[in-house]
Amino acid sequence: MENKKLQFKTNLNCGGCVSKVQGDLDNIDGICEWDVDTTNADKVLTITATGLTEEAVVDIITKKGFKAEPITE
Repeated sequence: MENKKLQFKTNLNCGGCVSKVQGDLDNIDGICEWDVDTTNADKVLTITATGLTEEAVVDIITKKGFKAEPITE
C-alpha cells in the first residue's frame, strides 16, 4: 500500500493540546508520521499513513475532546 497524506482542520491550539492526542496518534498502526501546525490559523494536523481513513482520525481526535475536520484539496 502507498502512503497517503491526510490533513485536518483542528482546534489543537498549543503543545498541551497536541500532547493529549500524541499517545493515541503514536500508537496507530499505519501512521508513518504526523504533525500539527499550531501557527496556522486552522491548526492543521497532517498525517502520512497507510490504510488509515479520515473517519478513524476524526474519531480519535474527538474522543480526546477536540475537533478535526478533513481538508479536501
